[in-house]
Amino acid sequence: MNYQEKTILVVEDEPSLATVLCEYFSQSGFQTHIIDNGLEVIDWVKLHQPDLLILDLMLPQRNGLDIYRELRTFSQVPVVMATARIDEIDRLVGLELGADDYICKPYSPREVVVRVKNILRRASEENKMIDINRALCIDDKKMTVSLNEQAVVLTPAEFRLLSFFNKHPEQVFSREQLMTHIYQDSRVVTDRTIDSHIKNIRRKLQAVSADSECIKSIYGVGYKLEI
Repeated sequence: MNYQEKTILVVEDEPSLATVLCEYFSQSGFQTHIIDNGLEVIDWVKLHQPDLLILDLMLPQRNGLDIYRELRTFSQVPVVMATARIDEIDRLVGLELGADDYICKPYSPREVVVRVKNILRRASEENKMIDINRALCIDDKKMTVSLNEQAVVLTPAEFRLLSFFNKHPEQVFSREQLMTHIYQDSRVVTDRTIDSHIKNIRRKLQAVSADSECIKSIYGVGYKLEI
């Protein structure tokens, strides 16, 4: 993998720690950028679309968990959460939200670089999981979907749902599990909301290819992406 094309956003309010970490990333060929407060992160991500975030949970003006929740409303960029708090509940909260990894300070910059390389390698492999027969292409970074090289316009919730299925082919998920992954802002939704999203996704895919029925219903259990 050519890491020179990869940009790591380090969101960290300790200048010396952020600088050292970026030096290690640079030695491995990565491009880096540092943000030291929580208010600038979302706009910067939308404008520059980094390949991965190192996100400190304890930031001035806005905490990392709030940033992460908003981030997941429009992007699936990998996130490694970092904190000086080592309480188990904090770690579980971060991972249950869907963070790709979790590191506790003080950490080894060399180890962080290795973890990031592994995450990006897995993400690259997941993005290549394209069913040749359906020619379904999902770009998580740009949040675009195409089928047989024709664009398929989905709502943000529909995209997150289809992208989640694409990363877990042949795995069956209940409606409750899908709601947890699609709606991470604790809003109240019903089981039928997932049914409605899947119905819309099927309709939009079939408008491009009439025989496209990739999301299968598993009676009494939930849904899966069949490849």
